[in-house]
Amino acid sequence: MTGGGLPEPGTYAVDVRDGRVGRVMGQVGTYVQLRPAGGGREWDCPADDVRPVPSGEVLRARVREINAEGRLP
Repeated sequence: MTGGGLPEPGTYAVDVRDGRVGRVMGQVGTYVQLRPAGGGREWDCPADDVRPVPSGEVLRARVREINAEGRLP
């Protein structure tokens, strides 16, 4: 998290509105852009609804990313 309390790009965060975990891609205005573990379409989350992810959730998200990278087209 940055000094302002927002997550830094490349870290994981949870969208508390629906519990989705995503990698932080950036911030535009008052929204944080998150991408699902393993890739996919980014979504915007209001900065007030972004929280740090418990370490177990980060591990699960990273495993999903690694598995998705290993898939053949």
